[in-house]
Amino acid sequence: MNGVHDMGGMHGLGPIIRDENEPAFHEEWERRMLGIVRAMNVSQLMTLDEFRHAVERMDPVDYLQASYYEHWLDGAERLFVEKGLFTRDEFEARLAELSAKGAS
Repeated sequence: MNGVHDMGGMHGLGPIIRDENEPAFHEEWERRMLGIVRAMNVSQLMTLDEFRHAVERMDPVDYLQASYYEHWLDGAERLFVEKGLFTRDEFEARLAELSAKGAS
């Protein structure tokens, strides 16, 4: 596969600037996302290959604008829907419900 997610190995994009003091998680939801993906793997809801494939199917424009854990969120959402845990409509309804309550 040669998609937008493979850009790290391409030449001519310049060096990767890394902050030595960067935290592992910038927001609490990112920590939870790691836990969700680990639980999906341990419970055998998905394999790591399935998860990677789900992330790689993210829209390229969205992929380039998203953070590392936003890639994970997109992939997990996709797998939950594909595996029938909930529908896209159920997911959107729950987001709207949480948004109305002011949840983050």
